[in-house]
Amino acid sequence: SLFRLKDTEVAELGDSDVHVKMLAAPINPADINMIQGTYAILSPLPAAGGSGRLWRELRSLNVFLSLPTFCAACDAAGTPGTWRTQGVFPEETLMKVPSDIPVLCAATLSVNPCTAYRMLADFETLAPGDSVIQNAANSGVGQAVIQIAKASGVKTINVVRERPDLPKLVERLKALGADHVVTEEMLRKPEMKDVFKSIPKPRLALNCVGGKSTTEMLRHLQPKGTMVTYGGMAKQPVMVPV
Repeated sequence: SLFRLKDTEVAELGDSDVHVKMLAAPINPADINMIQGTYAILSPLPAAGGSGRLWRELRSLNVFLSLPTFCAACDAAGTPGTWRTQGVFPEETLMKVPSDIPVLCAATLSVNPCTAYRMLADFETLAPGDSVIQNAANSGVGQAVIQIAKASGVKTINVVRERPDLPKLVERLKALGADHVVTEEMLRKPEMKDVFKSIPKPRLALNCVGGKSTTEMLRHLQPKGTMVTYGGMAKQPVMVPV
């Protein structure tokens, strides 16, 4: 078996360490890739899994490090090995999170929302009214892209796979702020031109899938637009139409 449950001793507290209890830890595709040995960053074995996390402080030797009762601590260092019930970490690797952020959202703050924000901000200078197209729109990153873009006045074209409960998914993504939700099959149809009657063609494409999905998104990108690839869930190469 690749995984097993193991009881270990909690490390001794140093002067600037914090003893924390796990509140929530997401399972990201990157975590699975680490287990498979296919991720770019791998921990020496044996190792604990997990990279997203939300902790609550239990104890600290330094009174000035003590977190208020309304705060939790979110591991800011991106260090793997967070699938554990408790841990001891240096104070500088933790950041305070207000308690009015839901636990499940706070546990993913250092992964998906940060990825979404950097992709929207770093590669194109988007203005209100511009548009972005993305696949895997119902993923953690995709949902964060929708919400950040909505708050910025940027329109989103969101590509998802065909599924039996597609109307429910479309409704959920539009409730988050999605402007258009289309399937990969719809990307290839002439009806896509109707989408661009109300919004401009996208200057930015965000690709987490690869293969045909990426090729079809590129066909709708503005000339000299930018496509950012941050994943390859289809395990197929990125094919660029010429």
